[in-house]
Amino acid sequence: MPKPHATAPGDRLQPVPVGLFLPRRVQRTPRTGVPDWHGLSPSHLAYLIRRYTHAGDVVLDVDAHPAALAATRYLRRAPARLITGRHGPRVRLLTSAPERRAARRPGTGVDLILASLPAGTQRLTQDSAATAMTAWRPLLRPGGFLLVGLTPAPPGPGEFSHRATVIAAARAAGFFYHQHIPAVLVPLPEHEPRTNPDHPGEADDRRLLAGRHLPAFRDLVVFGTTATGEENPHA
Repeated sequence: MPKPHATAPGDRLQPVPVGLFLPRRVQRTPRTGVPDWHGLSPSHLAYLIRRYTHAGDVVLDVDAHPAALAATRYLRRAPARLITGRHGPRVRLLTSAPERRAARRPGTGVDLILASLPAGTQRLTQDSAATAMTAWRPLLRPGGFLLVGLTPAPPGPGEFSHRATVIAAARAAGFFYHQHIPAVLVPLPEHEPRTNPDHPGEADDRRLLAGRHLPAFRDLVVFGTTATGEENPHA
């Protein structure tokens, strides 16, 4: 997942790379009892944070999820919290004095923002997603990234997919689309359970709910800002 160079105006758009994120045996972060980050294990989340940041970089999880905090500290990044006040959103570092000295100066902005959409039970629309991303974008440093985890629930009848909605909203907010990462959450069966001519076994039954597959993957989409501050007056 290399960090790309900015695309000059008029250049032909290249296909966005797709990276399949398969489950594998990895060492968990030292803290036990850390919940999954919206379906993604703390170890897998730590892998993504490590690929998009460097030691001392500032990582902000919009929902202040404990898995993001644990993975960020484990990787010696600087965790941050989103504070909303009458003057708009701002970032507060959740670090000790030695960690603050090792981290980037807060004025340079956040290096990676983690978010999940749609938030809670709200309906996801392009306008609501663009509003959220427009508020988050000034918090990023030039060249920073926004990683969005999409809900596994399918859109309603006549609605666009969540991924298409979020991509359009991100572009409207001034981001560029960097990468799509389908994260496989469970080991996939060797065969489609419903094609079994015999009665499915107990293991196959656990994969189906009312004859339908349980969620097996989660879409992660990554967006970036340009490497200069020209498009980000708040950087």
